[in-house]
Amino acid sequence: MTTTPPQARPEASGRAPVISARDLSLTYETADGPVHALSHIDLDIRPGEFVSLIGPSGCGKTTLLRVIADLETATGGEITVNGVSPHDARLKRSYGYVFQAPALYPWRTIARNVALPLEIMGFSKAEREERVGRNLDLVNLKGFERKFPWQLSGGMQQRASIARALSFDPDLLLMDEPFGALDEIVRDKLNEQLLRLWDVTGKTVVFVTHSIPEAVFLSTRIVVMSPRPGRIHDIIPCDFPRDRTLEIRETQGFIDIANRVRHGLREGHSYVD
Repeated sequence: MTTTPPQARPEASGRAPVISARDLSLTYETADGPVHALSHIDLDIRPGEFVSLIGPSGCGKTTLLRVIADLETATGGEITVNGVSPHDARLKRSYGYVFQAPALYPWRTIARNVALPLEIMGFSKAEREERVGRNLDLVNLKGFERKFPWQLSGGMQQRASIARALSFDPDLLLMDEPFGALDEIVRDKLNEQLLRLWDVTGKTVVFVTHSIPEAVFLSTRIVVMSPRPGRIHDIIPCDFPRDRTLEIRETQGFIDIANRVRHGLREGHSYVD
């Protein structure tokens, strides 16, 4: 495998952003007054990047992800996904979304859960079967097609939800703390598997996490957000090879980036209104 950092590759740096946000803000109107969830966000994410959003609870990480996915609507500024509005990108099925919980239907087998978006989109039975098999193989769940969610571990269920998000081959994968409820050993293994999947598929990934080691291990860039109103405090590059393993966490380069993220999170608190 190549050891060229993804963000340095010409095909990533020279192409139009997959996501572009300018002066993006979101304010909720409540009975107790306005709540400023996002404030003046400027961010470009280019093809093939793995960008993690990190910050304290309530800083707007998930809100920003939901704006990208057209699950929330910005109240100020502009954002495009693949050159169009988030609404149009959703209609074009430009992204797959992985939630914090697997959200699998317990009465459907793993294969039928993965196939659900394809059924909705009108794919033929033969095409559904081919795509389900290919994506379950990608997440190392081949042979579990006829199992039900309750027969799988939490980590396996989350891998099935990733296969479902990939089933219609979107260019963009949005992931909202998908491994946050799992124990550290399982989480480490899934981080390695996700990194390999990202390398194989070439998808653009936007990943929300509370974990500094997870963000540093997975990312090409880390977006450090300050507490509400959610602002970008820092954007930190992670110049690691694509074929990194967990052992990289013991290197000085990894430790230095993790410390920079910690410093940014501490500094970010000074921006609380």
